[in-house]
Amino acid sequence: MRAILLAGGLSLLFTIFGTRLAISVFAARGYGQLIRDDGPTTHHTKRGTPTMGGLVIILATVMAYFLAKLITGSHVTISALLLLFLFVGLGTVGFLDDFIKIYKQRNLGLRSKAKFIGQTAVAVVFGWLVLWKAGPLPNAHGVTPAGHAISFTRDISGLALPTLLLVVFIVLLIAGTSNAVNLTDGLDGLAAGASMMVFGAYTLVNIWQNNQSCRFSPGPACYHVRDPLDLAVVAAAITGACFGFLWYNASPAQIFMGDTGSLALGGGVAGMAVMTRTELLLALLGGLFVVQTVSVILQVGYFKLTKGKRLFRMAPLHHHFELLGWEEITVVVRFWLIGAVFVAAGLGIFYAEWVAGA
Repeated sequence: MRAILLAGGLSLLFTIFGTRLAISVFAARGYGQLIRDDGPTTHHTKRGTPTMGGLVIILATVMAYFLAKLITGSHVTISALLLLFLFVGLGTVGFLDDFIKIYKQRNLGLRSKAKFIGQTAVAVVFGWLVLWKAGPLPNAHGVTPAGHAISFTRDISGLALPTLLLVVFIVLLIAGTSNAVNLTDGLDGLAAGASMMVFGAYTLVNIWQNNQSCRFSPGPACYHVRDPLDLAVVAAAITGACFGFLWYNASPAQIFMGDTGSLALGGGVAGMAVMTRTELLLALLGGLFVVQTVSVILQVGYFKLTKGKRLFRMAPLHHHFELLGWEEITVVVRFWLIGAVFVAAGLGIFYAEWVAGA
């Protein structure tokens, strides 16, 4: 537990002070955000705001995790390393996208094909490694970091997949979630606040899974999760990093996380779901991200079916409400509340399932 508290506190401090420094450095170098011409006109005033703030979130998380482990003298686990690999790997893809936008002064960074290849490559490596029995590291316990079945709050009996199909499922989950968070990152503080709630929820899920682990409390409702307590350390570090970043990212934002942050956070959420055996529950815990993605799918589908008509004034959904006349801060706070309801419902179902099983 000390490592969890330390990781959350340290990442919070690192991000608060690191983001202030990043704003100064990025502003001096002209690393400013480019704004879509077809977006809400109120966003044009944001042109030039420093971006790539996701770098601070990533660095603060990694530093806080390893420093917390060093201070407490606890072992680093393969589950945490794999989650950080996914987090940093997708953040790197996002960084390349952001940097190309800035360097070439255009609203398009990596080509969609190159971006997809980068995301897929990182996800495939992660998907293969989480199914590998890495025995030499401490706390192996003969359990792979991910299960071989699709899961809701735990592995569902009868839904075990062959390794190849399971890797494909994991890749699709990572790609979908990382892009969903990326779509949500369109208003000041929206993605950072929503992500903070989801990772906070996963911190609690991991602590509960550790307390009810089959290694410590064998029984019909115990959890076969490999390193839940160490996953909680990573989740707490990301939660603290999002919290600290929000100090500068809240409206009016002094810095944006960019694709560097949104892809990393989306990948982190998906990786957490895979290793906590809660892939299907993620649709509820991250319900706000799902709603945003569905709004885009519906908008595109309706536009094609009706030959040019629009279901919403603009997608993702948060822009629709902006164009209805809502203030940006009003949209953000109300979407945070919706996200909080989804998170609370997900945690409630997670706990209720354990009660029913026990």
